[in-house]
Amino acid sequence: MPTATYATRRGELETYFDRTAVQAWERLTSDAPVSGIRATVRAGRDAMRGRLLSWLPPDLRGKRVLDAGCGTGALAVEAARRGAEVVAVDISPRLVALGQDRAAGQHGAGRVSFHVGDMLDPAFGRFDHVVGMDCLIHYKPADVLRALAGLAARTERSILFTFAPRTAFLMAFLVVGRLVPRGDRSPAIVPVAEARLRRMVQADPAMTGWHPVRTHRVASGFYTSQALELVRR
Repeated sequence: MPTATYATRRGELETYFDRTAVQAWERLTSDAPVSGIRATVRAGRDAMRGRLLSWLPPDLRGKRVLDAGCGTGALAVEAARRGAEVVAVDISPRLVALGQDRAAGQHGAGRVSFHVGDMLDPAFGRFDHVVGMDCLIHYKPADVLRALAGLAARTERSILFTFAPRTAFLMAFLVVGRLVPRGDRSPAIVPVAEARLRRMVQADPAMTGWHPVRTHRVASGFYTSQALELVRR
């Protein structure tokens, strides 16, 4: 069950992504020219999306995939092209609407259904694979673990997600970010050390049977994120 701190943070993120920054995200996730800093973020996100997709089977026919925090749906479309039935969920109605427009006629042999809501909602059913790209980086480690446990209970094979690694650069970036007026800030990320996250996963009874396998970090200018693969065995 989502915690109170998870719900509060989710509300802050909804406000930011659906109102404050929706135009910036629309441009960032398109082919439109962007500034040098945003170009590094775009390149980093493209690289991370490619990495996560490489960890999914090339043939997803007959499989259900959850794209948790789908944004404008780029990953969901690629998974559908491999034959998957993709449930794409995001808290931002405007990003979901944009994703629906962009995905029309682009999903090949599979299918994408877009939804506005909470990625942890059990009403979305069970999945073979879950992918959460940068959807958990704003939450405290304890809330990340509870989210993973909730998803694990409804997932058969793998959970692929990203977290903000605890690096000197990211910690310095957070300090500088606190100097920005509160009304102009994006929601802060919450860095966590990989070793700590692995220990938390392995120690939680709700994650019994799940094991961390592959990991990969992408650092591209102002974008730094690390992927971790959890596999049920």
